Amino acid sequence: MRRTIFALTIFLSLFFIAGINAVSASDWPNWRGPNQNGTSTETGLVSTWSANGENLIWKADFIGRSTPVIMNGRVYVIGRVGEGLTRQEQVACFDAQTGKMIWEHRFNVFQTTVPFNRVGWANLAGDPETGNVYAHGVGGMFICYNRDGKILWQRSLTEEFGRFSGYGGRTHSPLVDENLVIISFLNTGWGEQAPMRHRFVAFDKRTGEIIWVATLPNNPLDTNYSTPAVATINGTRLLILGGGDGAVHALKVRTGEHVWQFKLSKAAINPSIVVDGTRVFACHSEENLDNSGLGRVVCIDGTGTGDVTKTHEVWRADNLEVGYPSPALHDGKLYLVDNSANLVCLDAKTGNRHWQYNLGTVGKGSPVVADGKIYVTEENGVFHILQPSATECKSLDTEKLTMKDGRYAELYGSPAIAYGRIYFTAESGLYCLGDKNAKFTVTATTTAAAPHTNDSPAGAPAYLQIVPAEILAKPGEKIKFRARAFDDKGNFVREVKAAWSLANLSGQFSPAGELAAGKNSRAEAGVVTAKFENLEGKARVRVIAETPGSEDFESSEIGKYPAYFVGASNKFSVQIKDSNKVLVKPPAAAGLNRSDIFLGPPTMKNYTIQADVVGKKNRRQMPDIGLIANRYTMDLQGALQRLQLRVWAAELLNSKTIDFKFDPDVWYTMKLRVDQAGGKSIVKGKVWPRAEKEPEAWTITMEDALPNPEGSPGLYGYSPAEIYYDNVKITRSN
Repeated sequence: MRRTIFALTIFLSLFFIAGINAVSASDWPNWRGPNQNGTSTETGLVSTWSANGENLIWKADFIGRSTPVIMNGRVYVIGRVGEGLTRQEQVACFDAQTGKMIWEHRFNVFQTTVPFNRVGWANLAGDPETGNVYAHGVGGMFICYNRDGKILWQRSLTEEFGRFSGYGGRTHSPLVDENLVIISFLNTGWGEQAPMRHRFVAFDKRTGEIIWVATLPNNPLDTNYSTPAVATINGTRLLILGGGDGAVHALKVRTGEHVWQFKLSKAAINPSIVVDGTRVFACHSEENLDNSGLGRVVCIDGTGTGDVTKTHEVWRADNLEVGYPSPALHDGKLYLVDNSANLVCLDAKTGNRHWQYNLGTVGKGSPVVADGKIYVTEENGVFHILQPSATECKSLDTEKLTMKDGRYAELYGSPAIAYGRIYFTAESGLYCLGDKNAKFTVTATTTAAAPHTNDSPAGAPAYLQIVPAEILAKPGEKIKFRARAFDDKGNFVREVKAAWSLANLSGQFSPAGELAAGKNSRAEAGVVTAKFENLEGKARVRVIAETPGSEDFESSEIGKYPAYFVGASNKFSVQIKDSNKVLVKPPAAAGLNRSDIFLGPPTMKNYTIQADVVGKKNRRQMPDIGLIANRYTMDLQGALQRLQLRVWAAELLNSKTIDFKFDPDVWYTMKLRVDQAGGKSIVKGKVWPRAEKEPEAWTITMEDALPNPEGSPGLYGYSPAEIYYDNVKITRSN
């Protein structure tokens, strides 16, 4: 009986962890583990291993740079696959016991400058309740798979939200909490979300419906990839995160409302956040706000509201440059890897340093604590197993991974612990370490509480949430909106009957909240407003007919641009040229000259886009001007006097380039069309002086054996000198 009670006590202590959806210790559904802090309660883990066979249970052929997630006896990974023209991103599922691949999904990379060696950057996220897995690709595809690899829903974050991705490859990992899956990115959207900001989008984890969108209050300083943590503090369920603005923020998980911020760095924060009770741990390696050098680790009291920078700092440790790996928190100790690959142990209560241990030269991997040991990687292919104590750290085992050509295998990811085994990915493969003689047992994944369960009894309505929060509809489509009331702590109260109205949209509401969108031929973008008692909530709606469509800018205000354009921000505006209104892209006052604009849904197919364009000359510089169709770009390159078709700018795979002379201050007409035949995309483009008759023959053609059958139409521009666009037409292809 005593053993039974003791076992039950241990189980419950693991099962109910404040503020976290606790799961069985046998699973690893989040890249930082079941408690989001880089720790596991697994025991009997190996202390040594060898790539030649000792305690190496299996190795699978896979190239990865992130951390696996493990649920229900399966290992899920994201990485890169293919060579030459077949390079793609890959999500795969392996049997956790045998290493046999169960399923894989390969998908194209498009409209990004992220290079191939950084594909598969973001970690996957698993949902213990449904068994679903969520992937965020470097090209902006956000995909929900069921346990068997079937795609349940997907969103194109680049085409729908204007998600920004730079060459660095920094891509955010999803996070699952209750009924939501949450992702973040820098973006230039439409309407009030057009200015570049760091934003978070919460989707219904089962359907992909947008529940809320939250914008951080400060301008971003750079892209970043910090993964949030979820914690309940003072009865409020919070999403606590490191921002691209250099601050730590807390949002209400269920509504996206901003609660507090702690300004920390002069650059974006990359390491993930760790929370212990009411204490929040964050770190960075950039310049400190008070000009006190580089790098800082802080402990923040998470109970505040508003700007808590000067009031809620518990302790700080300066001159610790922890800019990439995320901390691990275990037994009152905070373990961090700095940029020089030093593993540092701090007292979590005071910030005092206990010890430091050198791992190598480049610190990118995040440490994991389990079974009294620390498992941690170093970028140059080194896997460490360490034995920490109160005053020092000793090496138990070091293994260096190499490729067939003898160079080291890049190793960025963190280990994942499950079923008495250690799993990790590297450039050289997917590895499973453990005792080969130990019994393999999978414990069923369980959740601590049913979704939507409030952390405390719901109070009076204080916030009105409209769902869907954002939608792209077709003319005449019927959209059912719901008004949901939450109390001041972010707890769901109930759905309410609201009064509905429209702004800048045609259409009609039913009393039950169903909008019949207008049937205007011109695209619209506006706001739905719901009122209940003294509360008001809003949702954003675009209504666009897929084909045919046209835009001559004559109905646009001078100095603005069509409201439904995604990605235009302050880089484009409508001006007068030759007595007509045209869209102008001048040289950027700050930031990049390169931009894409998306004009329709990412599911469009079987269409042709055409536009009139002209480029100015600024001294010796000329712009690049382009059209986008089905995720292919046709680019009229001024400086190089070339015409190019491409899909992946960083690699220029599946691309075609020809010489093409065009002159400044001359109007040209561009036309781009993508057909599907024989399992390939046939991409065809034309360019001719507008004053001349359209030629019969296509100017440039390309076949792509990795076809993109759909995608939003759009405009492209690189503007060291001014670009003008007019008479954009989208027609259905024959």
